[in-house]
Amino acid sequence: MHISTKCSIAVHCLVFINEYGGGRRVTSELLSLSTGCNPVVVRGIMSALKKAGIISVKSGRGGAEIGCSLDQISLYRVCMAVEPGALDKLIGIHSAPSPFCPVGRNIHGVLDASYEKIRGDLAASLQSTTLKEIVEDYRRRVSQ
Repeated sequence: MHISTKCSIAVHCLVFINEYGGGRRVTSELLSLSTGCNPVVVRGIMSALKKAGIISVKSGRGGAEIGCSLDQISLYRVCMAVEPGALDKLIGIHSAPSPFCPVGRNIHGVLDASYEKIRGDLAASLQSTTLKEIVEDYRRRVSQ
């Protein structure tokens, strides 16, 4: 099982853009320095966020801005923008159990309902957390 870091990188970028974008041009190179990620990875994430309407990117000289109100941006929206199949990848069922084994024959049916509930609970939790809350938490921590 693999949990991607794309969502946390995206949130990092969004907090940075929100906090520092007003006074300076926020580029993938600048975000790369802050996140510790390759600029190519950052550009891919930024492209996905732009496509989802979460940010806008100025053409020409570049620079990113938040494209909507922070309370309209949930962690779910961010995660689905940068990795649409994340919830299915997080918890899935192995693909080739033995049809000759009673457990193998039935394991998909046994796990489907439980895993679907887990994915639903996670989606609800991600939907209830907004970028506004994350930015407020960031500001509290910085001011301490």
